Amino acid sequence: MPLKQNLHPKNRHNNGYDFLALCQALPALKPFVHTNKYQNLSIDFADANAVKALNQALLKLHYQVGQWDIPAGYLCPPIPGRVDYIHYLADLLAATLPVALTVNKNKVSVLDIGTGASCIYALLGQREYQWQFTCSDIDPTSIKVAEQIISADKSFKKSITCRLQPNSSQIFTGIIEKDDRFELTLCNPPFHRSLAEATKGSTRKVKNLAANKKSLKSPLTTGNPVPLNFGGQKAELWCQGGELAFINQMIKESKTIQKQVLWFSCLVSKKDHISQLKQTLNKYKAKQVKVVDMAQGQKISRFIAWSFLDETQQRNWYDLV
Repeated sequence: MPLKQNLHPKNRHNNGYDFLALCQALPALKPFVHTNKYQNLSIDFADANAVKALNQALLKLHYQVGQWDIPAGYLCPPIPGRVDYIHYLADLLAATLPVALTVNKNKVSVLDIGTGASCIYALLGQREYQWQFTCSDIDPTSIKVAEQIISADKSFKKSITCRLQPNSSQIFTGIIEKDDRFELTLCNPPFHRSLAEATKGSTRKVKNLAANKKSLKSPLTTGNPVPLNFGGQKAELWCQGGELAFINQMIKESKTIQKQVLWFSCLVSKKDHISQLKQTLNKYKAKQVKVVDMAQGQKISRFIAWSFLDETQQRNWYDLV
């Protein structure tokens, strides 16, 4: 069944999930696959174990990631949407440095803020574009699990490193070192302002998943109520002030490292926040600001990107000291 999404043209998941091929790649997925009311193969997307198995199969079949796992309760990312962000960032980079990227492809360095236990952006970005990644997080468990995933693959070990952020009130400070240079930074920020707001949002998601179901129980499990399929720890879901406060802090800190990064970027869940973020970027004198929409069915996601370098400085990026 095709995904009801209008993903990036380069997205491998534009034609939906081939469950027969996925089950062949990962036999452990097979017990979770059933025929839905539309007579298509699918899984119970309210079942955390089913969603994790689907991710493992997708990563193995399409991205040659042989070993991937996350602890219970940690964010299980939807891969088609995550890789869309990567592809649109690649477009932004190609438009900025079309010739230099051809010559310096393996030099592209990316900073992933809040990589999470899944380390998903680094895995996808390395496989699709052979980018080099530095991954940061404030959660020691997330860093530990991400490093375990990385250590299981030779190419990941050569191209992905992790750094623990020791201060939860900082984003770039304490992570970016004096001699670091990044073509891109990316971030999927904590969207909610409090645990109560995050819980409310999670409950709404579960209700939406169950809208066409008689219950929240998977037909292929023991019948126990299923946990939230997307999970998420505190730092993954909420922070004081929510995403607007988080991204404003990110912009403020980015000013201090303005010559070390070609393009900063961050997902923005609420369209209404864009105008306020543009005001902050104007306050800190960003020279370029772009908002990129990413269509996914009825949902439109987006990221905001900014640079303190003008177009001429960007074209001469590899010559800048």
